[in-house]
Formats: sequence, structure tokens, C-alpha cells
Amino acid sequence: MGYIFLDESGDLGFNFKKPKTSKYFVVACLFVENKKPIEKITKKTHSELKKKYKKRFSILHAFREKPITRKRLLTRLNNKDCTIMTIYLNKRKVYTRLQDEKQVLYNYVTNILLDRIYSKRLIAGKNKITIVASKRETNKYLNENFKTYLNNQVKTHHKVEIEAVIKTPSEEKSLQVVDFVSWAIFRKYEYKDKSYYNVIRSKIVEENPLFP
Repeated sequence: MGYIFLDESGDLGFNFKKPKTSKYFVVACLFVENKKPIEKITKKTHSELKKKYKKRFSILHAFREKPITRKRLLTRLNNKDCTIMTIYLNKRKVYTRLQDEKQVLYNYVTNILLDRIYSKRLIAGKNKITIVASKRETNKYLNENFKTYLNNQVKTHHKVEIEAVIKTPSEEKSLQVVDFVSWAIFRKYEYKDKSYYNVIRSKIVEENPLFP
């Protein structure tokens, strides 16, 4: 049994005059054979939050956590048996036609990442693989159409028993961990800050741009 947890950081907006529009978009995959140790990371890290934060926030989110919490979680992940692959997108290099087809672009980015996972043979020989993508209320691209797309692509090109599901971070605690992973990689490109990225660098087996 194997799991691939998928999350992204940044946005797919292309109006760079808006202050909050990101320059980069990152999709990251966390591959594990056993998800229980990853779930324990989430529980342990959340248990260390101050009581007022525990009551206010039921899940961990890298964007709002304190630096010490981020470092604790990523350090724990670095000590686990896992693999990370990522693909990053410099949005200024995206073809104009793809800028107008954001769902097509998102699917394209994700499918290329999955192809690279298979080419690295990270899931070769597994009896069953479950891809769990993180669903956010503000992200209209992770929906049932995306799940159908993933399932169809895998069945067509990879001929293995695999299931793609979309869950919220509260439903699947391991998604909270891959949120920190994608955020740490995003910080490297968007803000030239490698402090969090360096904590998990040894776990990253492939990291490539979509449009060099």
C-alpha cells in the first residue's frame, strides 16, 4: 500500500499588478508507504500549540503558524521514511493561452508531476496506491472534475491499481503535513527564503520547473 499526498502553494492568477498575486506556483507530492507516522506528526505538533490556538484552529496551516511550529513539523518529517517530489511554475513564462485556461493548466502541471513519480519508479510494485489531493474552499480547481481527470490519466498511462480522492486537511491529517512541504518550497522561490526548505531538502528526490 502506498499514498501520495498532493498540495500546492501560490495561486494561478496572472494579474501581477495585484499585490497578492504570486510570482510562482508550486505543486508538491509527499509519498509514503505508511501514513500513520505522518498522521502522528500532525497530532504531536498540534498538541504543542498554546491552548488559545488549539481552540481557535483545529488544523495546522503553514501560512499562519509560528516559525518554531513550522520547524518542528518539518524536522519531524525529515526523520520519517518518505519522499518528496515537486514541480514549480514561474507564472511569467506561462503561455498566454494557458493563462486563460487555469483548470487545464492545473491538470497539466499535476499530470506531469505524476508522470515523473512513475518514471522514478517510486511506486513501482505497490499493490495499491491512493492519491489524496487537498481540497480548499477557495480553490475551485480541486473538485470532482479534477478527481476524474486524475483517475483517467493514471488508468490510461500507468496501468496500475490507483485511486484518486480529494479531501480536506481536517478529513485527512497527512494533508496538513504536505501543506507545510509545499509552503516551504514555495518560500524558496517566491521570497528566496531557504530556511524551511533546507530542513526537508534531503527528502526531495526531484525538483523541476515546468517552463524553464
